[in-house]
Amino acid sequence: MPEDKHYSFFQNVYDVVRLIPKGRVTSYGAIANYLGAKRSARMVGWAMNAAHGLDNVPAHRVVNRVGLLSGKNHFSEPDRMEQLLKDEGITVVEDKVSDFKRIFWDPMTELI
Repeated sequence: MPEDKHYSFFQNVYDVVRLIPKGRVTSYGAIANYLGAKRSARMVGWAMNAAHGLDNVPAHRVVNRVGLLSGKNHFSEPDRMEQLLKDEGITVVEDKVSDFKRIFWDPMTELI
C-alpha cells in the first residue's frame, strides 16, 4: 500500500482487490481489516460499487462475510457477477459462493 497521503482509500482497496487470485474470493471486511480500517467494510463496498467501470479491478471476487453476492446488482447485468465467478471455477448456488471457507482469500495472511 503506497505511503502517499493523497492516495485514496478507494485506490488502496483496488490495489488489494487486484491481488485476489482467480478462483478465490474475499470479503469487504477482510479488505477493510487489511487496510487498518476494520470497521470500514461498508466503505470497501462503496469502492467496489465505483469499480465496475474499471477493467483491471476484479470486483466480482469481493463478496460479503458469508459469501453472498451482495454486490451483484451493481454489475451491468444481475447475473454478471455470478457468471464471472463461475468462469473462474467458483460454484455459486442461490447467490452464495459454495465452499466459501475453502476458497476464501484473506489478505492479512496471504500478503505477509
